[in-house]
Amino acid sequence: MNVADAMTPREDVVTVELPGTRDDVLEYLQERGFSSVPVVKQTDDGEAYRGLVTRQDLIEHPDENQLAVLMHDVPTTTADTSIEDAAHLMVEQNARRVPVVDGELEGIVTVTDVIRAIARSQVDLDATADEVATLDVNTTYEGAPLTVAEREIFYANVPYTVALDESGVMSGILTEVDIIDVARVVEGEDETGDSVANQDDEWMWEGIKGVGSRYIPTRNVEIPTEPVATFMSTDMVTVSKRTSAVEAAQAMITNDIEQIPLVSGDQLVGIVRDVDLLEAL
Repeated sequence: MNVADAMTPREDVVTVELPGTRDDVLEYLQERGFSSVPVVKQTDDGEAYRGLVTRQDLIEHPDENQLAVLMHDVPTTTADTSIEDAAHLMVEQNARRVPVVDGELEGIVTVTDVIRAIARSQVDLDATADEVATLDVNTTYEGAPLTVAEREIFYANVPYTVALDESGVMSGILTEVDIIDVARVVEGEDETGDSVANQDDEWMWEGIKGVGSRYIPTRNVEIPTEPVATFMSTDMVTVSKRTSAVEAAQAMITNDIEQIPLVSGDQLVGIVRDVDLLEAL
């Protein structure tokens, strides 16, 4: 199976154009739950692919508004590349969406596209959930402020955290998408201090002597401080050690999720992420 058989073709790919702003991207990320959006530019020779803007780019650079600065380069692939090779590229480069480019943007192939191929048995993956699961699980307390949980997710470099109650029992799951959904950009201003030098400064020009302060505009991403329990999903799908990797992929597609807790009885023992399935190919 090749990338061409799994990718979203160009006519169905949501893109933003240069020049543009962060709000153009934020709208798509919040409304459609994308992890990133391709950036294109219209040239005399037609449309040209320029890069991607991700969820994390918006959170980590709240003061930047221009797409040209927010976007970054990611690896690309071609339509005739095998889906297994595309999956390996995603894992190696930590890229959830890989543009399909051959002179121009032809489409995009995502982690979800590969998971869908696994779920339909269009690629071979003979493994059980416990064989592909990650045993180191990112967790947080359900009563922790959402701002703290967002930092935990960032430092753990994973797109989720499993919430635990006061007894240490799994009570929900929080993802980057949940945080993006409630994040908002707020405008403000910071004082820069005195705007002019002392009246007796020998370098002071006569025409600009004065006293006062100046302010510069600021932009910050504001994340609610309510507890994780307010935003987490409690209706969780889980898998057991004997669940096949194909069944795990099917559960991900059916429930539109990127990771599934691995349990033994009522005990959390690991997590199966979509990228774990890609690694196993």
